[in-house]
Amino acid sequence: MFLKPRDVPLELQMLRYLNVRMRLPPKDKQHYHNLEKGYEGEVIFDSRLVDLTSECLILPDLLLEQNRNIFQIDTSIIFQENIHLFEIKNFEGDFDIQADEWSTISGEIIKNPLHQLKRNESLLKQLLYKNLKIPFPVQPHLVFVNPHFTLYNASPEMPIIFPSQIDRFIKKLNGHFSKVTQKNHQLGKQLATRHRTDSPFTRMPPYNYAQLQKGIVCAHCASWMIAGDRKMRCNRCGRIEDNETAIMRHVAEFKTLFPEHKITTNTIRDWCGNTVSAKKVQRVLAKNFTRINHGKISSYID
Repeated sequence: MFLKPRDVPLELQMLRYLNVRMRLPPKDKQHYHNLEKGYEGEVIFDSRLVDLTSECLILPDLLLEQNRNIFQIDTSIIFQENIHLFEIKNFEGDFDIQADEWSTISGEIIKNPLHQLKRNESLLKQLLYKNLKIPFPVQPHLVFVNPHFTLYNASPEMPIIFPSQIDRFIKKLNGHFSKVTQKNHQLGKQLATRHRTDSPFTRMPPYNYAQLQKGIVCAHCASWMIAGDRKMRCNRCGRIEDNETAIMRHVAEFKTLFPEHKITTNTIRDWCGNTVSAKKVQRVLAKNFTRINHGKISSYID
């Protein structure tokens, strides 16, 4: 049972928007691709968890704070007697371990993901034992989901689950009796309510309204759409979308990128590349938001 959805991280969502409307600097482009690949790996692991038959509570993507330390847990699974903590990696290619140092097969040093797992385990235990007063055993796991991943010189004692081992691991979990209790639900609720949405790790390139390309972006392939009387059609994939849905998507996009700006008919029409009439934009805004003031100074709020 999933206690909360796995939302697209705000940083990734913003970079998706910017990647279509501007040329990202190379470092930011690579960072965007890394975030996209990481999120894809987490979604892949979520899809494998549907095979869990033992009673449990699944908490994807927790951003927590303990003693002013922010830490992110990709997935937590609460069983009757313990909680499993997962650090998920979507690495692709050949990697090697020498002593405590991880690297690509070509020799490029990377961060040791076991260190991150150990830190998360330590902070979660502190949160459980000291703050929540719930001394619940924690079992950490580092999961690699990409079938095209190889790690040389890994020790069997390392808490690593390789792609070929995921199915067996889930079967092992299913072999253990677990019945979710009120105590488990209480723990899950407390962790979910402590989840933060304001990540301090967000790293965005500088941008402003004037430099961004305007227009309606296809939700399927991120190409530009052509507006008709009631529907919009994508130039590339042919996707059809009604005007109201498309306009509302772009209001959400605009609010994400420019939260300090007012929502007005002219602003949203301009953001959509003037491909829809002012009357259509105004009608959609009036239907879905509350208007304040009138005339040229009118704007819309939730």
